[in-house]
Amino acid sequence: MTEEETFASVRYIVDDVPAAIDFYTTQLGFVLRSNPAPPFADVTRGHLRLLLSGPQTSGARATPDDASDAGRNRIHLIVDNLDAEIERLEAAKVPFRSEPTSGPGGRQILIADPAGNLIELFQPAG
Repeated sequence: MTEEETFASVRYIVDDVPAAIDFYTTQLGFVLRSNPAPPFADVTRGHLRLLLSGPQTSGARATPDDASDAGRNRIHLIVDNLDAEIERLEAAKVPFRSEPTSGPGGRQILIADPAGNLIELFQPAG
């Protein structure tokens, strides 16, 4: 198995790759894996590899015009203490896209990266 096969990869189209790198590494604990050129980088957290593709990349160019806005899909990150994460991210001026929501499986809140892509922070129940 190659190193790439150990990751689940998701591509997010972003308008500012350096801002996205800063957001994911500073605010969400991702590690910069590579940044081969200004329009692209990838960051990892556990087995998740997040491909950050700027507007000049083939990944962005292949996206149809009617699908160019950030969508309702999102990555799902498990956190130990949702309230502490909310407090930390509020202090960092990270934009929230929902209020905390509870269900039988746990609690969640949505935040947005600098390009508007959604990230779900999820604290499992008990």
